[in-house]
Amino acid sequence: MIVRRVLPEEMTAVSDLRVTAYLADGLLEASPEYAETLRLLGADGTGEVLVAVDGERLLGTIMYEPWSPDSEVARSADEAEIRAFAVAPQARGLGVGRALVNALVERSREEGVVRVVLSTLPQMRAAQFVYRARGFTRAPERDWTPVPGVDLQVYELELKD
Repeated sequence: MIVRRVLPEEMTAVSDLRVTAYLADGLLEASPEYAETLRLLGADGTGEVLVAVDGERLLGTIMYEPWSPDSEVARSADEAEIRAFAVAPQARGLGVGRALVNALVERSREEGVVRVVLSTLPQMRAAQFVYRARGFTRAPERDWTPVPGVDLQVYELELKD
């Protein structure tokens, strides 16, 4: 397995993987319209989409998004966000999530980011396990509700030299 930047011709497969993974976990029930957001994230060149692949097989994806005025939880230029983290259901338990998060943290370091932040649904327990194992901690003062019925928890990781 390797983690690398997505190739342009892989974006449709990445979009499909994201939606499939979220549907498999029942994560779109409260906000089904979020499927379209998942499909489009990174397609416009905003952020950087990373993929985990094994040969031709797409195993998972994650998106690095540096701070911008439109950021969801990043508050300043020294922060970046994790977005659209998804592992194919058949690839879970193989270390794919850990490899993707580690690659994104290293990418953040390369950009001089001081803190990586992310939003997660309370039921995303597997993802939260990966985040905590990497050293992310809860930042409950940043929790937010983008739409009624969708309560997001925020995690953060302070990057140290």
